[in-house]
Amino acid sequence: MSLPADYHMHTPLCRHATGEPSEYAARALALGLTEIGFSDHSPMPRDDFDNWRMRLDQLDDYVERVARARREHPALTIKLALEVDYLPGQEAWVRELAGRHPWDFLIGSVHYLADAWDIDNPAKLSRWRERDPFEVWTAYFERLTLAAGSGLFDIIGHVDLAKKFCFYPQEDCMPLFRRFLAVARKSGAAIELNTAGMRKDCKEIYPSRSILELAHELAVPITFGSDAHAPGEVGADFNKAVALARSVGYSHWLRFTQRRREPVKLLAG
Repeated sequence: MSLPADYHMHTPLCRHATGEPSEYAARALALGLTEIGFSDHSPMPRDDFDNWRMRLDQLDDYVERVARARREHPALTIKLALEVDYLPGQEAWVRELAGRHPWDFLIGSVHYLADAWDIDNPAKLSRWRERDPFEVWTAYFERLTLAAGSGLFDIIGHVDLAKKFCFYPQEDCMPLFRRFLAVARKSGAAIELNTAGMRKDCKEIYPSRSILELAHELAVPITFGSDAHAPGEVGADFNKAVALARSVGYSHWLRFTQRRREPVKLLAG
């Protein structure tokens, strides 16, 4: 199988990943990938916001590490990007980050429902047990919809991250999914098939099949990402992700170059 680009990979600068970009690149080449993209967690206006992202004074170092990987692996196309947390009220900060370097794409992700609660953080799992799952999923998708509609991002990351710890609502969430995807379609944002979910409690690619079916119905484009935090995770479960995408009807994925998109045929094995 000719695999699509892996557009979601991290570096040690985020403080919870291992391996230099050149090691990720070497792993990608060994797997037969021809294109990858680094999209590490972007800085926040305050360096003490949390402990799982690079500091602002490390942003240029991040760019140079990716440039070094490009020099050391000229046979591999390597894109430069960021994963940026969407927080209402910080749109100006995202625009400032977007202008600092010639990024190939920006992934917009929602991790936080409040400044003190990143919902995918295992250290804060108890917060889930104090809340109604449908209330959390509703708030999460409302914020994800704002991110998609902001026009700030090329890709929306791990769309149903709320399922990570298997706190599933009993209520029907399809209206939440449909509203988010309709806004993504209108704004031109793609969604990613993120295989990290296979390595989490939910044991399922982000997003679920039902969400991906709806995304295809609404003509929302897709990308692929392993969300690798170590070289051995590059391209993880991509065969399954491609098979899932094709099974719901997708025939193309999007390539990004300096924020410009190009559809690429999704090849079968």
